[in-house]
Amino acid sequence: MEIVVYILYSKSVDRYYVGCSKDFEQRLLLHNDKVFSGSYSTRAKDWGLFYKINCISIAQARRIESHIKSMKSRVYIENLLKYADITKKLLEKYK
Repeated sequence: MEIVVYILYSKSVDRYYVGCSKDFEQRLLLHNDKVFSGSYSTRAKDWGLFYKINCISIAQARRIESHIKSMKSRVYIENLLKYADITKKLLEKYK
């Protein structure tokens, strides 16, 4: 079982979506099928993987997801892809 924090990107709404899951592939299908009523992800159906962080536990994944969301920053999300050090520090901080 792979526990991940994932960041999706939709070109149609030009937005990112942050979540975590034990089954990323299935979760991506659910987002694109608009299964999560009331979720921001229902605004688009072209979500694709932008970035993924493999975690050691669901607790770690939730803490990292919360941290990324609390930053409320598109630049921060885009910097995760550019600078591997940020991810390393998150994984260490939220062990």
